[in-house]
Amino acid sequence: MSDLLTSPDGTPASRFAFGTMQFGGRADEGQAAAMVAACLDAGITHFDTAHVYNDGAAERITGALLRPHRERVVIATKAGFRGGAGRDNILRQFDESRRRLDMDMVDVLYLHRFDPDTDLAETMDAFATLRAREQIRYIGLSNFAAWQVMKAQWTAARFDLRIGVLQPMYNLVKRQAEVEILPMCADQSIAVAPYSPLGGGLLTGKYARGGSGRLSEDRNYADRYAPAWMHDAAAGQAEIAAEVGTDPATLAVAWVAAHPARPMPIISARTAAQLAPSLAALDYPMDPALYARLSALTPTPPPATDRLEET
Repeated sequence: MSDLLTSPDGTPASRFAFGTMQFGGRADEGQAAAMVAACLDAGITHFDTAHVYNDGAAERITGALLRPHRERVVIATKAGFRGGAGRDNILRQFDESRRRLDMDMVDVLYLHRFDPDTDLAETMDAFATLRAREQIRYIGLSNFAAWQVMKAQWTAARFDLRIGVLQPMYNLVKRQAEVEILPMCADQSIAVAPYSPLGGGLLTGKYARGGSGRLSEDRNYADRYAPAWMHDAAAGQAEIAAEVGTDPATLAVAWVAAHPARPMPIISARTAAQLAPSLAALDYPMDPALYARLSALTPTPPPATDRLEET
């Protein structure tokens, strides 16, 4: 669904996006520059950041590195993770994001998460204001359930807007998006850019080798990927990767991208060397037999409707 998003000069969003959450945190400016260069060389035209990433450092570094390429890349940021989805908060945070990026316009603005305490009409009014000012081109949602997306889509229509892109979590051990999110996006012509295709590094095999990363450093990630069956699946994927002669990370990202809804996985890393296996997935030949074999490592989530045996 990358053809649903284009850059200012009409360049389609690439099949993968690159997430800059590490910039100004685990990745310094030099490492960030090397990763952006590697992405551009590989044909990546879609870059994702957020107002909350590393207290604004991620946006500042992202802007500095991508301004020379501005017309041919899609730039996405997010607002509303903190402070709610009220109009004033969205406008204030987005204005800060534009100043950090040093850009007059951002292609995609996501509402970073659903806010049950704010009427979506107030949020969409803020988005409509930004669209009227020609400061954003697409409206995105992140971490929304399917019913919340459709409520937002209905509300957006009152402001002559529509939801253009959705950002859910999706990987081999986190497959809930298959139940309603991915079919809904296909039906509604909403581009989908899933985050965490590597499962916080679990699907790279590094933790089984004694390595460190988010699962060992961040309690939320450790809890998210705590179940033993997830680690068993990661071990199984690593065995298949060794058998077919590729990196586990390459298989993990290629598996996400191979879903029939054609999601655009958001890849990320701390260094260019760490990023390379994910970039290699751009050209990896994921045939149906291998896709099915990897899928069999984890439970396929049940469909969203009952009585399918009667259809």
